[in-house]
Amino acid sequence: MARAGARSYHYGKLGVEVVMRDGLDRRLLLRTGAAAGFLATPAMAVPNNSDWHALAADVKAEMAWAWRHYKDRAWGHDQIKPVSGGHEEFFFPDHPLGLSIVEALDTLWVMGLDAEFEDGVNWVVNTLRFDIDGDIQLFECSIRMVGGLLAAHHACGDKRLLDLAHDLCTRLAPAFEKSPTGMPFRFVNLKTGAVRDPISFPAEVGSYLPEWGTLAKLTGEKRFYDLPKAATKAMYDRRSKIDLLADKIDVRTGQWLSRQATVGPPSDSYYEYLWDSWQLHGDADCKRWYDMLTDAALKHQQVIANGHVWFARVDYETGAVLNHHQTELDAFYGGLLGQGGHMKEGRAYTQSWAAVQDRFGVIPEGFDYATFQATAPSNALRPELADSALNLWLLDGDPLWRRICRTHFETMKRTSKTAYGYSGITDVTRSPMTLDDSCPGYWWAEQMKYYYLIFSDTPRFDYRTNYLSTEGKVLQGFKRL
Repeated sequence: MARAGARSYHYGKLGVEVVMRDGLDRRLLLRTGAAAGFLATPAMAVPNNSDWHALAADVKAEMAWAWRHYKDRAWGHDQIKPVSGGHEEFFFPDHPLGLSIVEALDTLWVMGLDAEFEDGVNWVVNTLRFDIDGDIQLFECSIRMVGGLLAAHHACGDKRLLDLAHDLCTRLAPAFEKSPTGMPFRFVNLKTGAVRDPISFPAEVGSYLPEWGTLAKLTGEKRFYDLPKAATKAMYDRRSKIDLLADKIDVRTGQWLSRQATVGPPSDSYYEYLWDSWQLHGDADCKRWYDMLTDAALKHQQVIANGHVWFARVDYETGAVLNHHQTELDAFYGGLLGQGGHMKEGRAYTQSWAAVQDRFGVIPEGFDYATFQATAPSNALRPELADSALNLWLLDGDPLWRRICRTHFETMKRTSKTAYGYSGITDVTRSPMTLDDSCPGYWWAEQMKYYYLIFSDTPRFDYRTNYLSTEGKVLQGFKRL
């Protein structure tokens, strides 16, 4: 959700724990099958007649095609403008960081686009440097740049990528160290360590342990784990008496500045990274915190409207419903619920979003579940439904999730493909849909990877034991052949 000057946040949504794959537990399948009774979307009725590997080959071909245009027209810049063929920067107006390259690297690798991967790694190790006198957003930089460097290192083992991640986190660390509560400031100067913007949100306070903890393991520097762990705890400790978190806080004082609790932005990946820190690092505190907050969300935020399951925005102290608003980014939560053991609710919520996809073709950025109408008609190439579908497919193997991803991919090809790549949409309710001439960096990292993994059965990925971050970065599970 965040793009400098244009949006407030971008969150990806994925942390995959493969519990079963080939020998699926029959009791789990019975439970999850019964969960489908929450609702029946049109997607469920589509016959399973796809050649999944052919779809994977199509995804790979589209990735290679888009990469060629990026290399020809925007190489080294943060993002290509796919309609006009220009480029734009994400973090600094006049200092590109090759964001799309860093975001794409592990996707290129898992697809077997090895020449493209090598070109990207060569640009990163020879060109990318962080000695910049400019303020960078801690959250976005961590999930995108730190995560991308570590995932590429996981793919190929090049120590220079790890060294760059270490240098970057060293420069980002003052955001935590200079906070009186341990909850980080939102921006930090990469050269001076100066910090600014203390008004923050749960996702921006507690979405660091998977990446920073991986760096701590690889370098032996414990502070890279301790700093984000302390911030995560400081946020959890401020939960209400009914175990809900509000969505806006002053990190200097620890005082809430909002009464709204939501599982979506700007809180979403805080919950995701509690589970992920247990899955990836075995952190039992994070598992306990995740369980507590999830139980509260299921108790106070889960609602059923017109036969569909939703998670309402509520008052964090009373649980009273504040509004019926959802964002497309909320769609990640079904997959997370499945990972945490709530398969019935996770399946139902993901199928609610599949029903929105069936209604609009492309899911609108904002949606009112009471009226089933769009409240914000844009879509910035969002991956969250595909992310949840992949998560659930890894858990139960139901072909429904592949069919949902097939619809997501084929609709994206039909509505967002343009002269030089794939573009976001300004209004999904118009026909034809209008494009915004922007391809966000996460497009390379997230949905293209999710599509490929769910369709391809690639031998480069361990479908039993793996981890993908909130930005879709593979930090565990690559298999070098």
